[in-house]
Amino acid sequence: MKDNHVEKEINTIVNMKNKNIGTETKLQIESRIEASAWGLFFIWVGIAFLSNVGDGVGLLGVGIITLGAQAVRSYYNLKLEGFWLIVGVCFALGGIWEFINPAVALVPILLIMAGAALLFSVLNKSLTKK
Repeated sequence: MKDNHVEKEINTIVNMKNKNIGTETKLQIESRIEASAWGLFFIWVGIAFLSNVGDGVGLLGVGIITLGAQAVRSYYNLKLEGFWLIVGVCFALGGIWEFINPAVALVPILLIMAGAALLFSVLNKSLTKK
């Protein structure tokens, strides 16, 4: 019975690599990726608090976990989640920013960039509709 379960898992992975993923299997894989990412997130945050590694390392770790989940989605030919991709980049940049320790704070720069991106997307949509 164990061999049959292992064989099913291997066939699932092979089919996914060949882009022959059924809807049910996609949902199962997405669910596993999401649960794994959240599990890694909570473990990392717990380790970061216990070991007192600092904000920069903590943020960088969260960014890597978030971006890693998107990389796994890409590996299995699943649609990337744009929101989590942006969140991962922001966390990673926040962690790197803490190491660099520049005179300018990161949050105002990110807010300006987010506002500019929103305006650009609205203007871009209105220009393409004409």
